[in-house]
Amino acid sequence: MNLKEEKILLSHGNGGRMMHDLIENLFLKHFGNNILNQQTDAAILPVDSSRVAFTTDSFVIDPLFFPGGNIGKLAVCGTVNDLSVSGATPRYISVSFIIEEGFPMRELEMIVMSLAEEARFAEVSIVTGDTKVVNKGKCDKLFINTAGIGIFGKEDQDVGLARHINPGDVIIINGTIGDHGMAVMNARESFNFKTPVVSDCASLNHLIRVVLDGSQKVKFMRDPTRGGVATVLNELAAKINLGIEINEPSLPLNKGVSALCEILGFDPLHIANEGKVLIVASEEDGTIILERMRKNNLGLQSAIIGRVTGNHPGKVVLKTETGGNRIIDSLTGDPLPRIC
Repeated sequence: MNLKEEKILLSHGNGGRMMHDLIENLFLKHFGNNILNQQTDAAILPVDSSRVAFTTDSFVIDPLFFPGGNIGKLAVCGTVNDLSVSGATPRYISVSFIIEEGFPMRELEMIVMSLAEEARFAEVSIVTGDTKVVNKGKCDKLFINTAGIGIFGKEDQDVGLARHINPGDVIIINGTIGDHGMAVMNARESFNFKTPVVSDCASLNHLIRVVLDGSQKVKFMRDPTRGGVATVLNELAAKINLGIEINEPSLPLNKGVSALCEILGFDPLHIANEGKVLIVASEEDGTIILERMRKNNLGLQSAIIGRVTGNHPGKVVLKTETGGNRIIDSLTGDPLPRIC
């Protein structure tokens, strides 16, 4: 196969010779491992725990390539992070492609290579998958669906359940917010904004493992993807029936993201992230967690951005730079075109 010149045809998805060649010469070339190479209908996985975490996700994004990544990297990061914030160690993922007829083979290989590279970084194995090719115009270039399996240690099984959260607990994030959503928006609309805006797309499992191995007192973790930080915190406040106060001056924010949001009328708290984790812990434990996170490249700008409070149960309040208070709701509607 001449990947630089060839395009995806319907026959690449018909189960015949061309589909076999696509699997052998592209997918197995980049994803190959002892489990996937068996090419069985279902992957046989060694599981050494009585409890596993299982997640699935679908990825549709325009453009497919953006500053800081592409749909392939995004698919791995999104799946790995969903497992990691549940306290599990990601081990295996599946990757399925829905490809529009006529899609350039060279672009597909670039996406596959990026996906494979991120899987190696995250130390997860791609163990099964599927490929479908649809008529031109029946999908938007390329969709990716994933599923992921992670293994729990006994002490990490409750970190996604928001148990034992109390007033005075602190809220930590590992860096700047809104980078992914604004990077994709800038790339799609070609604003030609001079200040670089790059997606934060990253697999966080190694950072999260550093936190969990150093402290068994993490009370809650979640990755603020679609809907942003505001939506995650509103869901948490409603679940625990306590209030949350966010300190605006403490929010890490890149200048380019801040400027784009101001020009376009967006609130960074509602913008998607793909390399961020929110953590709730006691104030004492939060200080230790913060120190550990700042020693990791993905946590250099970690900050305590707020606290849990007994006031205004179920609501999130932003304490502004001018000394005022503003209620922050969950994202309603869809102010941005889909970006993940």
